[in-house]
Amino acid sequence: MRVLQIAWEYPPHIVGGLGRHVAELVPALAGQGVQVAVVAPRLRDGLHEEQNDGVTVRRVDVPDTPWMDYPTFVAQTTQALQVAANELQAQEGRFDLIHAHDWLATETAVALKHQWRVPLVATIHATERGRGRGGLPSLAAQRINDLEWRLTYEAWRVIVCSHFMAHQLVDYFQTPPDKVDVVPNGVHISGTPFHDADHWLSFRRRYVADDERMVFHVGRIVYEKGLHVLLDAWPAIASKAKAHLVIAGMGEQIDALKAQAAALGIMDTVRFAGFIANEDRDRLYHAADLAIFPSLYEPFGIVALEALANACPLVVSDAGGLAEVVQHGITGLVVPTDNPGALADAVTAALNRPDMARARAAAALREVRDYYTWPRIAHATLAVYQQVMAEWQNTDWGKEFRVS
Repeated sequence: MRVLQIAWEYPPHIVGGLGRHVAELVPALAGQGVQVAVVAPRLRDGLHEEQNDGVTVRRVDVPDTPWMDYPTFVAQTTQALQVAANELQAQEGRFDLIHAHDWLATETAVALKHQWRVPLVATIHATERGRGRGGLPSLAAQRINDLEWRLTYEAWRVIVCSHFMAHQLVDYFQTPPDKVDVVPNGVHISGTPFHDADHWLSFRRRYVADDERMVFHVGRIVYEKGLHVLLDAWPAIASKAKAHLVIAGMGEQIDALKAQAAALGIMDTVRFAGFIANEDRDRLYHAADLAIFPSLYEPFGIVALEALANACPLVVSDAGGLAEVVQHGITGLVVPTDNPGALADAVTAALNRPDMARARAAAALREVRDYYTWPRIAHATLAVYQQVMAEWQNTDWGKEFRVS
């Protein structure tokens, strides 16, 4: 089977969960025997064309038009992505199926679906209405919402990463429930990133003193991640435990959060670490006493999965897919969304009973090893492809292009 993946995030350009998902899914599908090609914008270096482990990647340059809003910028890149996809098909042979990731790929994927007359599968990683907590506050948000609807309508099947997201599609777009497949994200499990105990201690000392507990958060610094709730909870936490909060990542909310921390008088126990490489992220998971993700909106919560894969004790909000990834009291602690008091109580409890926190982390690691592996996720995705191809073979649509 030959599959074209259309994604706006692909290494070296990875911003969030979508990019990490596609980056891991593509080689895992190749490992299942699928011939995969990727078309993507060239947003952060990267070769215009490359082949790695049997996967062909074609990147296209984007227009230099900083005055555009983002949906218009995406639309201007659509034609270049279509040209790249047609060049790949001429070069490597006809694609059997198109797999589009999120609204950014909608116009390219739909145009190619009808041009090539092959089935389209879509993965919706998040929704604009969900990010807006049910609202669409701008014209750009409305345009994104419309493209999300169109992608779910045009796709033969729609993949989402959680049951929460499946319910959102039914609610927001009236997607038939029997058209939606829930396939979770996966994660790689690696060993300890430290050479020995001295290496661990020297790294930890970059962030906290020996007599301090470390609470760690990593991700995009945007409103829906709920970091303002965590800062509101921090004075109560700091009054009951000698702890330091390390926040890693960059984003539009960072200045507002620093101002909030200063106003709360907690800057001496909060550190904004900025961008960190994946290697340091994993070291921080191993060095921290607790990871925390207080999101207001989270379709899945791949960062929580990464914490679990690194055996780091975890506290999360019950936003979206987080409550599906973390089992309260078994693999972590789950608190109500946007509730600083409940968050403070859970963090304090985890810090005061490190034995129980570590036991939950060990249980989580066992679950990750059994369930959240990329070969398993690729196998489930391939099953969706096979279902779609079987349905396509039983229709007349695109029959003129089939090999008898």
